[in-house]
Amino acid sequence: MKQVASETDIILEWFDHFHKYPEVSWKEFNTTKKIASILDEMKVPYKLFDDVTGLVAEIGSGEEVIAVRADIDALWQEVNGVMQANHSCGHDANITMVLGALMKLKDMQLKSRVRFIFQPAEETGGGALSMIARDVLKDVSYLYGVHLRPSEELPLGKVAPAIHHGAAVFLEGTVQGIDAHGARPHQGKNAVDVLFAIQQMLQNLHINPSEVCSAKLTKIVADGGSINIIPGKATFSIDVRAQKNEVIKELQKRIEKGFGHIASMFDVDVQWEWLDLTPGAEVSEEAAKIAELSIIEACGLDYLAPAVITPGSDDFHYYTVKQPALKAAMIGIGANLVPGLHHPNMTFDKEALQIGIDVLTATLKNAARGKTE
Repeated sequence: MKQVASETDIILEWFDHFHKYPEVSWKEFNTTKKIASILDEMKVPYKLFDDVTGLVAEIGSGEEVIAVRADIDALWQEVNGVMQANHSCGHDANITMVLGALMKLKDMQLKSRVRFIFQPAEETGGGALSMIARDVLKDVSYLYGVHLRPSEELPLGKVAPAIHHGAAVFLEGTVQGIDAHGARPHQGKNAVDVLFAIQQMLQNLHINPSEVCSAKLTKIVADGGSINIIPGKATFSIDVRAQKNEVIKELQKRIEKGFGHIASMFDVDVQWEWLDLTPGAEVSEEAAKIAELSIIEACGLDYLAPAVITPGSDDFHYYTVKQPALKAAMIGIGANLVPGLHHPNMTFDKEALQIGIDVLTATLKNAARGKTE
């Protein structure tokens, strides 16, 4: 007689598949197909999109919608000397936890509909906006996310009812000066000198020291073609982060003002473009309170941890930026995750998957019942 697979076996099989077959942003074709096949097995209806990856499933009935989002893309990075897609972001775990909660909730009597958003392209930005444009927030009152946390934030056996991500934005720029012979620097306009000035400007952005923020050069390319040619052209990238949305806006204004002064001082052209703004978290106290009570209900008081404050970012928070009335929170799952998120050899304790599923199930169930105390 064929042995029926246990819930744990099913969950680990899902995780192992997503972990083994990672796909980068906007190319999550087989990941989307795999999620759809799992939903087919569960007999849960879902909607695919003609022009983007990802999908949306829904269970229950009623006018109100409680939603949960799982990001489904992987990173592109070097792993043991090979460039490849890699789930060092933990999104394979996020998919698994959301599917696990769906499996447990699908046969329950719920007072609201529960919508499961499997979103592409969190890592490169734009994924949340693409889902918003496809009306996934229609009738949604509460939205939850879930994410494993690195060990320095939460150990295994601790769960936070909210993650307060910071805001992030990236910049790509060019410096256009004039090439010159190494023996005659006075005849050129050295792009490397300009880059040093940009670096010094970034180091002298003095924001209120009580505010967490940073701005740093992450890539510079200046090559005249030979060692004895002073390069007139350079390209550069900047990573800017802050815990608050208003602080990152202030940093952007000061950086642009600095570019103007530097371009004038060196008599060169500096061009730039801001990319992939990811807003900081706007956490609903009501949504977080439901998650807090659900952590205690599902796992016990000892599992409850304070909300996590992290300098990392997540495009999950675009949902609340675009729909301010939305009550949202992302739940943080302790997993003994080391060395850290986005490390090519990241590992975690898979026991965290079941903890995440249990907490997420209770949270969505309680939100659907309006349970806040």
